[in-house]
Amino acid sequence: MIYKIIDKDIYVYDKSQFNPQHILECGQVFRFGKDKNGNYYVFSKNNKAVIVEEKDHYKIISNNPQYFVNYFDLNTDYNLIKNKLKANKVLSPMIDYGYGIRILNADSLEMIFSFIISQNNNIKRISQIIERLCSIGDKTNDNYFSFPTIKQLSNQPLEFFQTLGAGYRDKFLKETADQLKNQNIDDLKALSSDELYNYLLSLKGVGPKVASCIMLFGFGKKDKFPVDTWIEQVYYNHFSTEKRTRPAIQKYFEDEFKENSGLAQQYLFYYERERN
Repeated sequence: MIYKIIDKDIYVYDKSQFNPQHILECGQVFRFGKDKNGNYYVFSKNNKAVIVEEKDHYKIISNNPQYFVNYFDLNTDYNLIKNKLKANKVLSPMIDYGYGIRILNADSLEMIFSFIISQNNNIKRISQIIERLCSIGDKTNDNYFSFPTIKQLSNQPLEFFQTLGAGYRDKFLKETADQLKNQNIDDLKALSSDELYNYLLSLKGVGPKVASCIMLFGFGKKDKFPVDTWIEQVYYNHFSTEKRTRPAIQKYFEDEFKENSGLAQQYLFYYERERN
């Protein structure tokens, strides 16, 4: 991946590996939008980036370029991964469709709460709930709120979570905040995939699909393949008519795509949802 940092801005030169619409609108994160000039912007923790498209490159304007080099996974050559995944002839045209997708290295705590909120929900509503949740975060110099710390979250009474419009998830958010109060999130990064998966399942409101999403987008476990309604649909429409449970579909795809399962999942998810 060819990029340079010039005067704190990141210049991304290979558009075949980077497209902000593909990256931000494939269900990985929910704190993003477009400004009045049509440029995508994204928030992560207490950082903001604006992505401006130029003729032969993208410019990422941010308060913390090194953070967003890691966030957008810019040191990974996705063309190498795509060429490997294209051995699967069904997946190949879907890769071409979502060619600019990259797996974000998002904040672990933010992903835990975001994907608890995401259950049985649509992206617009998820984003609105998270925006209200961030009202207890620190206000930045750019006049937006950072994602709350676990201390800020755990200090809130249940009544605060009930004001977010999260429905039945409000209790999950409160109980998870209390569960994580004394947990160093960085310690979780040292766990094996199985240990982390089982730990996440112990959190209120976290089932197999949500745990897999958190692992993929919040902990860099790129061998995980979350399965939701869209993935069930793509499985039956394009891969097999054999009836399988969601865990069996997940195993089917993880066996097929192995260490690149998460990226394959994003190509499949984005293709099926956008085409429908």
